[in-house]
Amino acid sequence: MVSIEATAIPDVKVVTPKRHGDHRGFFSETFNLRDFAEGGIAGGFVQDNHSLSGPVGTVRGLHFQSAPFAQDKLVRVVRGAILDVAVDLRRSSPTYGRHVAVELSAQNWRQLWVPVGFAHGFCTLEPDTEVVYKVTGYYSAAHDHGMRWNDPDLGIAWPVAGDAALLSAKDAAQPRFAELPAYFD
Repeated sequence: MVSIEATAIPDVKVVTPKRHGDHRGFFSETFNLRDFAEGGIAGGFVQDNHSLSGPVGTVRGLHFQSAPFAQDKLVRVVRGAILDVAVDLRRSSPTYGRHVAVELSAQNWRQLWVPVGFAHGFCTLEPDTEVVYKVTGYYSAAHDHGMRWNDPDLGIAWPVAGDAALLSAKDAAQPRFAELPAYFD
């Protein structure tokens, strides 16, 4: 069993798989195609990604891929905690430019469904945080894009100040939201 709840942007969903625990530990189905389809989430995953971020305040994102390699993502934390963010880039959407931010952790066992048309990123809240996510499109460097994580036009309340965030050189040089072409109409 799994609980699937819409967020303030209904296409982005919080997924909470059931955990069955006893004196040995726990068991959980973190993905079940039938249960997800009944909850309005299509599968079709082709790749799993796994990241480890050492320091608290590590920011990865905001990233997305354009067509024909656009990706839905199912994000979960297996160790530590993150603030996970999805920004709507669909120009025709009533929530264009708005975002959803959800805390995901190994403790709360929640996952975030981020559909095609959204930029995705996260900030670590605990040291040595590991994030695993399934995607529905293969990675393509030619279709890999991003935008500035702390663009003031987005109004994201990140848990780290700009000068304290640990970023890759690529993420530090991303364009602002207003500078993005219309990748998703």
